[in-house]
Amino acid sequence: MKIGRIRDTKYGDTYGIISQEGDEILTKNDIQDLTSIPLPQKIREFLFDGWIEEIKKHESKLKFSKKLIKEDLLPPLPNPNKIVCLAFNYYDHARDAGLTPSDEPVIFLKPRTALNSPFGDILCPSIVKRLDYEAEIAVIIKKDVKKITEDEALDAVFGYMIFHDVSARDIQFRDKQFTRGKSIDTFAPCGPWITTKDEIVDPQNLKIVTKVNDEIRQNSTSNNMVIPIKKIISSLSQLITLEAGDIISTGTPAGVAMSMKEPKYLKHEDTVEISIENLGDIKNKVVFF
Repeated sequence: MKIGRIRDTKYGDTYGIISQEGDEILTKNDIQDLTSIPLPQKIREFLFDGWIEEIKKHESKLKFSKKLIKEDLLPPLPNPNKIVCLAFNYYDHARDAGLTPSDEPVIFLKPRTALNSPFGDILCPSIVKRLDYEAEIAVIIKKDVKKITEDEALDAVFGYMIFHDVSARDIQFRDKQFTRGKSIDTFAPCGPWITTKDEIVDPQNLKIVTKVNDEIRQNSTSNNMVIPIKKIISSLSQLITLEAGDIISTGTPAGVAMSMKEPKYLKHEDTVEISIENLGDIKNKVVFF
């Protein structure tokens, strides 16, 4: 199932189920009308409090008839408790950076104020001179967990989405740590929706492509991850309580601008399109101000 949030001028921001083709939507109100199930107002409750299982009992009644306007899509989760991001978790990316990858997650936290819609503009302050892109697979945690094993880890996953870890490299290099340069408002476009775990046969075998102005910059697969998703979750849970709705972004493959011999950093009005197999695509224009 694909579940997204949308901007609705009549009813306010709401959520709904997206068709398998990604071109139609059933909003919360549509689902209630078709099933007579009174759904919660907040997407968080819908995702993590058992409502999806209830809806699945009435799946035959769910008939799509409303076109999805992708520009109306919002970040799927508006208020995650944590956004945990991994650094250098792809062999090819670490190699390009001249680093030996760690066998334990190297992490930083990104604030929820950085979240951006899947087709919204990336608003970059003009003080940034080295703006970079990073396509990533994000994991959505479905329940609170602590100290779980790798064998238990995927049971804690609700689903997956695309996450664009936009990075101001000049700030990052100057600070010698990641947080400030990656935390600017709008620096985390994500979505376009959450794809539930049952639709992803193998999260370690998904194709990842990033285009800047239609030029392919990143072209890899998630089987190049140094630390696979189940180990990421287990390792983090040994020290950190993972909570329902937490986002874990699992690192980016090779092809980012900073690793080029002649770096092609993002410029005003560039467009960045990220496509990940079975998760959809997001596209964002860069606007310097």
